[in-house]
Amino acid sequence: MKKVLLSMLLIGAATYANAQKSEVSKAKNAWTLAKFANNQTLEATLKSLGEGLKATDNAIANEKSKDMVEAWSYRALFASRISFVDSLNVPNAEANGKIAEEAITKAKALDAKGSEKENISEAEQTLSNALKNRAIFAYNKKDFKSALQFFNEVTAKNPKDTSTYVNAGVTAKQIGDYPELVKNFKKAIDLGSKDAESLYSEAISVSFANIKDTVGGSALLESAIAKYPENPYFTGMQTDLYIKQGNIAKSQESLNKLIAKDGKNASYQYAMGDTYYKQALDLQGKRNKIDPKKKKEFDDVTAKMKGLIDQALPYYKKAYELDPKMISALENLKVIYAFKDDKVNYEATKKLLDAQNAADKK
Repeated sequence: MKKVLLSMLLIGAATYANAQKSEVSKAKNAWTLAKFANNQTLEATLKSLGEGLKATDNAIANEKSKDMVEAWSYRALFASRISFVDSLNVPNAEANGKIAEEAITKAKALDAKGSEKENISEAEQTLSNALKNRAIFAYNKKDFKSALQFFNEVTAKNPKDTSTYVNAGVTAKQIGDYPELVKNFKKAIDLGSKDAESLYSEAISVSFANIKDTVGGSALLESAIAKYPENPYFTGMQTDLYIKQGNIAKSQESLNKLIAKDGKNASYQYAMGDTYYKQALDLQGKRNKIDPKKKKEFDDVTAKMKGLIDQALPYYKKAYELDPKMISALENLKVIYAFKDDKVNYEATKKLLDAQNAADKK
C-alpha cells in the first residue's frame, strides 16, 4: 500500500508541476492574442492583458516554474503593456510599471542563454513609452511638476534618449526650474540633438539671466561659439560679456580673428562696432551724472565718446553694406549721425530705415 501511495504522490506532483508550466503556455498564448487584437475597447484590452498577467502570477508562485525565464519575460510584457495602455490611470500604470521593472530584472538574471532577449527588450521599450505617455498627459494637463518627474524617470532608464531630455528641459522652464532646464538641454546637446544651436541659446540665456551663473554660462557660451562660430547671437553675447567684464581687448582679439577668417561676415563687423559703441554708451551714462559746472570733465568724457563712436562707425557701415537687411546696424548708424550732428548722413540713414520698416510691414 505504501508503494502505491508513493507512486500516486509522485504522479500528483508531476501533474501539478506541468499544470504550472501550462500557465506559462497560457501566458504565451494570451500574449499572442493581445498583440494581434485590434479595435478592442480599453476595458476589453485591459481584461485580456490582466488575464495574461494572472497566468504569470500562477507560474511564478510555484516552486517548479518560478525560475522559468519565460514566466518573467511574459510577465514583463503584460505588465509593461498595461502600464502603457492605461497611462491615464496613473496609480494603476505606476503599479504595473513596478511589476514590469521587477520582472525585467528577474528575467535578465535568469536568461543566461539570451532566449528571451527580444521580449525583455520589448518590455523595456514599452515601459519607457508608458512613462513618456504619462509625462505628455501630465504636461497637457499643465501638471508640469509630475511631467518633469516622469520625463526624468525616462532618461534615468534610458540615458541616451535625446528627445526626452529636450522635453524635460522645456517642462522645467514651465515651472521656473532653470537649473533643471540647463542640465537637460546640456545633456541633449552632448548627445547630438539636431536642435543643439537653439538649445545652447536657451541654456546660455537662462544661465546668465535667471540662474545668475556667470561661470556656467560662460562655459556654455565658449562651447557654443566653438561649434557655431557664425552665430551672431553667440558672438554678440560674448562681446557683451567681455565688455561688462571690462575686457574689451579680449573681445576685440576674438573678433579680429573671426574677421580675418571671414571679413564678409556682417555679424562679425557689427559685433566689432559694438565693442566701441557700447563703451561710448557706458561713458554717456557716466557723463549724464557729471555736474554741468565741471565743464572740463564733461568735455573730456565727450571727447572720449566721440573717439569711440568714430571707431564704431566704419564697422556698422560695413555690416550694413554686407547685409542690407541688418536693421540694427542702420539704427545704430542713425543714432551715431545724430550724435555727431551729421544732418546729411542722418537723413539718408533715416530714409533707408523708414523704407526698410515699411517693406517689413507689407
